[in-house]
Amino acid sequence: MIAQLADGFIALAQPLTFLHLIGGFLLGLFFGAIPGLTATLAIALLLPFTFGMDVADALVMVAGIYMAGIYSGSITGITLNIPGAPSGAITTLDGHALMKRGEGTQALGMSALASAIGGLVGVIILIALAQPVSALALQFQTPDKFSLVLLAVVTVTIVASGPLIKAMMAMALGLMISTVGIDPMVPVGRFDFGSYHLVEGISLLPAVIGLFAVCELIAQSSIPANVGKAVAVAAIERPRRRDFLPSRAKIREVGLFTFLKSAIIGVLIGMLPGGGASMASFIAYAEAKRGSRTPEVFGEGSYEGLAASESANNAMCGGAVIPLLTMGIPGDAVTAIIFGVLLIHGLVPGPALLAGNFHVIAPMFAALFVASIFVFLSVLAFGPIYLRLSQINRGFLYAFIAMISMVGVYASSYSVFQMWMALAIGVLAFLLRRFGYPVVPALMGIILGPYLEEFLRRSLIVSEGNPTVFLRSPASVVLLVLTVLFVWLLRLRPLLKAKA
Repeated sequence: MIAQLADGFIALAQPLTFLHLIGGFLLGLFFGAIPGLTATLAIALLLPFTFGMDVADALVMVAGIYMAGIYSGSITGITLNIPGAPSGAITTLDGHALMKRGEGTQALGMSALASAIGGLVGVIILIALAQPVSALALQFQTPDKFSLVLLAVVTVTIVASGPLIKAMMAMALGLMISTVGIDPMVPVGRFDFGSYHLVEGISLLPAVIGLFAVCELIAQSSIPANVGKAVAVAAIERPRRRDFLPSRAKIREVGLFTFLKSAIIGVLIGMLPGGGASMASFIAYAEAKRGSRTPEVFGEGSYEGLAASESANNAMCGGAVIPLLTMGIPGDAVTAIIFGVLLIHGLVPGPALLAGNFHVIAPMFAALFVASIFVFLSVLAFGPIYLRLSQINRGFLYAFIAMISMVGVYASSYSVFQMWMALAIGVLAFLLRRFGYPVVPALMGIILGPYLEEFLRRSLIVSEGNPTVFLRSPASVVLLVLTVLFVWLLRLRPLLKAKA
């Protein structure tokens, strides 16, 4: 296996294959940074072109898109408060606060460093533990998956800023939106009000665009174009590339333990089907806040929180590939499309894939490793360009973002109705923000709602309605105990201390 992996790095060193990696990385960087044009869409658009590619070149290009696309969702989140992808949503909380504080270069540098460390840890674990870890993931039963999703729902709610009741209501709203459309267990439409458009449900991409891009566009439209521009220009006047190198003090503030712990959380979440970068970043963020010496600064400009979320969501890439290659189960939307790339070239993901065709897959492992290093190098190369986003004429910039966002929604669904849905959700998100309701829990409710419902119903069907099914598995019990522990440590104990 080691010899074949070495052959994978040698294959990646071939000029044409390496160019495919660079092209894929730049494509992922662009698609991930622009709201609406996610890494998922980039790989989906690439899929038809892989027919004429060599299988190694196709997998290398896809790996570059994947790693860069997950990272670059934080770029516009930090600079413009509009995450380019759902995985960058939690990073936006602290990243944009640091940007407004005049520390945009350090925020972008820390984001890239954490993403690179997380990506490398994820790939190393993928290479070293693919087979044994996938066997462990295979042992997860449906009740265990429900408990995991419940843990994510609860932690997202309790770490949200503002009153807990408002965060709970926002989460409930997101969960309600996720129930619109075809029932996951029975082919019957729900809450469609007789509209064949709503039978399709509300897709994730229109929800993301509405909750962040459209909402931000509406909010910015009421602010004069010159407000805050002078501050932004002064904060980033003539930035040097070395300014994007995180200072030693900032790295010590985060600590190596936080980087590694968050990366491991990301890998573990990525291994579970349906986990995804968003869940990984939120759980790692909650854990970092729980163990931090200064939890009160989370959401107000914490390098520790920013590093935790970014380290976890890129580490998820390595974790998500494990069940895809060893069990044929995609870990998230991107790996689901990678599944299609493998099938196009006659490779069937499953237990026999690594045993019989590891030499074909090895360049993809090598590409994920090298792309993780490229993530940090990219901020040194393009960091000044990222920061110039805040200096572009705001009328032109937001008009461009609005156009690209709507094009992205249409390209993902070919539905004008979904474009109108993104606008409607944007207006709703603006009203939520106006009255102090956090938007992020609503988004996570939309993302996690289908999994929460499916795993709950399947578990109760198997147990014939007996809720103790969630207490019969050690893994499920551990996850439920963690849920209660998080509620106590992050909400109840601080509340009791404040009253005392």
